[in-house]
Amino acid sequence: QVQLVDSGGGLVQAGGSLRLSCAASGRTFSIYTMGWFRQAPGKEREFVAAISRNGGSTRYADSVKGRFTISRDNARNTVNLQMNGLKPEDTAVYYCAAGSTLSTNPNFYDYWGQGTRVTVSS
Repeated sequence: QVQLVDSGGGLVQAGGSLRLSCAASGRTFSIYTMGWFRQAPGKEREFVAAISRNGGSTRYADSVKGRFTISRDNARNTVNLQMNGLKPEDTAVYYCAAGSTLSTNPNFYDYWGQGTRVTVSS
């Protein structure tokens, strides 16, 4: 089992950057695929990015490709999401998640952080 704590959200102007972090407890962090999802008001939770257990493979939603970068440090039990070129439509609560496959489907992730809010002003 793993517990996840998200941080790094905030208010930023369009075109700006933020770096989200997710700290995991437990010694089995490296066995999990890690993902970031987001949920805007009135919308369903959507996939943002995911990274494989050893960091060798990544997946991105088309809407963030080229702007966001996911990374992980298994020695520090952390996963990060570097977000550049932020747009107002990126405004949402962002959640990190731990799962067993490099999937875009939130149903394949078993553990979730509490979320961190990102607001991008125009």
